[in-house]
Amino acid sequence: MKALTIWLTGLSGAGKSTLAQQAAMHPALANRPTAILDGDVLRTGLCKDLGFSPEDRHENIRRVAEVSRLMNDAGVTVFCALISPLRLDRAMARDIVGPDRFLEIYMATSLETCESRDPKGLYRRARAGLIQQFTGIDAPYEVPYDPVLTLDTLGQTIDEAKHSLVTLILARDQR
Repeated sequence: MKALTIWLTGLSGAGKSTLAQQAAMHPALANRPTAILDGDVLRTGLCKDLGFSPEDRHENIRRVAEVSRLMNDAGVTVFCALISPLRLDRAMARDIVGPDRFLEIYMATSLETCESRDPKGLYRRARAGLIQQFTGIDAPYEVPYDPVLTLDTLGQTIDEAKHSLVTLILARDQR
């Protein structure tokens, strides 16, 4: 059982945190130490000194990747639920964690779907000009070129997405 970093990337509201929580609790992973690093939670502690400029987003991803690497070294599989909008920053995270332990999962949920969910009212506030540099509105999101798994929570249930992700993790144990 190899410790992995499961890097869930996609727009706000795509289902990254929900999938991370559901997958980490899956019975098939019960004997695997797991942790969840959620972008929103990290920005209240580890990364609370960072804003949303390109430089701060880069530093946010770097910090999370470093923590993930340390946790992987300790035998913990880490689910990272972060928008992480830029390919270059995700590549940096892969380099820090190590390509053999890094699984990039793209939550391909459309902007329209994410906006319709908008549990925290962030899209509404961004559209009103109250939030600047909001990913998908006035800041870019770069779709991964070659994620190991692509999931769309509009086209599949959270249980189906969880099954796909857990199956992928268990298959990595067979390598």
